[in-house]
Amino acid sequence: MKMNPRGMYAIYRFEIARAARTWLQSVVSPVVTTSLYFVVFGAAIGSRVEQVQGIPYGAFIVPGLIMLMLLTQSVTNASFGIFFPRFTGNIYEVLSAPVSYLEVVIGYVGAAATKSLILGLIILITAHLFVDLPIQHPFLMLFFLVLTAITFSLFGFIVGIWAQDFEQLQIVPLLLIIPLTFLGGTFYSLDVLPEFWQTVSLFNPVVYLVSGFRWSFFEVSDVPILVSLGMTFLFMLLCLALVWWIFRTGYRLKS
Repeated sequence: MKMNPRGMYAIYRFEIARAARTWLQSVVSPVVTTSLYFVVFGAAIGSRVEQVQGIPYGAFIVPGLIMLMLLTQSVTNASFGIFFPRFTGNIYEVLSAPVSYLEVVIGYVGAAATKSLILGLIILITAHLFVDLPIQHPFLMLFFLVLTAITFSLFGFIVGIWAQDFEQLQIVPLLLIIPLTFLGGTFYSLDVLPEFWQTVSLFNPVVYLVSGFRWSFFEVSDVPILVSLGMTFLFMLLCLALVWWIFRTGYRLKS
């Protein structure tokens, strides 16, 4: 199958340009919100909880906060990116253009992942203004950032196709992603939970993302790093399978 890189890049560039036009909402707002988390949790709670797993509390929560922002922004960017063409009817022009379904997905998901990665790196730099933040495995940290951004941008793409109105579009980030992230070890270690709740937490997929990402910083985690990587890849494969099914059946794209 012959690829159409110009068509794919056109979709990608349009989505990136849309974020640039709304940079206050797309960039400044997430960075300010995450910085407030640093101040409230890092300073206020950190003054009472000095260390977690031998790490200063202010530094301990940084990977979880970056992951919180990365997950929510990846899902939001990708879901809005595909929902608006469906809402306005422009999706039919995209589907009738000489671009394959794969190129459509790469364009939308690639743009959403790029925006999330840029935000993640900005917040990582911002975190150094608040705490001393060592990174034991920088390449693994970047790999986790890229893998998570792509995976949850795929998930957001699915949400954007599933949603029939703006209310449904916001249900998943507000009622699923954010609660799971807060309960996924963002602000605490699973070791502080009773044994029963430690077991229950292992059914939360965000635990593996936060734990693996934190290991790349401090070499401490709640679950083994290979398990974290394996669960992340598994979720990405599930999202890819769903995207394939959507284009195979035309679910909410052709009607």
